[in-house]
Amino acid sequence: MQRFMIERNIEGAADLSAEQLAEIAKTSNSAVDSLGVPYVWVNSFVAGDKIYCVHEAEDAETILEHARRGGFPADVVSPVAGEFGPHSAAESV
Repeated sequence: MQRFMIERNIEGAADLSAEQLAEIAKTSNSAVDSLGVPYVWVNSFVAGDKIYCVHEAEDAETILEHARRGGFPADVVSPVAGEFGPHSAAESV
């Protein structure tokens, strides 16, 4: 499966309550279950008026179908080309 970064523009996203985010999570989980294909929601981040999500699927069309079924925007869907973090510095030695 390919990993994708999804940018969702949602006005007031940073003001969503824990309960509202839990409802969004339930809706997303239901949409994942309804797809009938391999799909993993890795995690999501809320920042300002955006929610950034990391999902794994076979292709971008499956990501967009998840968004349609969940009623979420998927304004930008980008395949992840690589990942790195603090541990990456030690790997270059």
